[in-house]
Amino acid sequence: MRKLAAYTIPFVGLKIGSHGFEYEIGKELFEHFEYEDFNNANLHVDLVLDKKATMMELFFETSGTVNVNCDLTNEPFDMPISGSLRLVVNFGDEFNDENEELLILPHGEYEINIAQYVYEIIVLAVPHKRIHPGIEDGTLKSDVLDKLEELSPKGTNEDNDNEENIDPRWNKLKNLLNDK
Repeated sequence: MRKLAAYTIPFVGLKIGSHGFEYEIGKELFEHFEYEDFNNANLHVDLVLDKKATMMELFFETSGTVNVNCDLTNEPFDMPISGSLRLVVNFGDEFNDENEELLILPHGEYEINIAQYVYEIIVLAVPHKRIHPGIEDGTLKSDVLDKLEELSPKGTNEDNDNEENIDPRWNKLKNLLNDK
């Protein structure tokens, strides 16, 4: 847990009002959480802590790039991401983080560790499907892409010709859909 000390904010000494914090995030944070989908990370997190008399509001904004492998070709590339989160911190009898936008800390707490929230913002900002930008614009040259092109089905015109040679029983089934 000592590695995450940089993400601990002692709020008890802060005056009421807004306070800004900045973090540069690398691969170390993800290694701590044993998240291995990123080859590398270069992210910037801006945090505004708005301290009030009985509660706090935390506003997270993150942007930067993560190096991930393409889902189609397994080629590594830098994917730009950005994300945000608003977290309300209240005080109560016991710790409760069941709600994703509300954190309840026990009375008497004097610091908050934000590493988990930074980690979640970044991981959730990455799209489920990671496609290398070179695939979309056609500039990526890869053995995997060449093999996919070679093995892809050819000739959509042939498919239309084959429809005429379909077993007539299937055509009767198609009529069921049209007879409404």
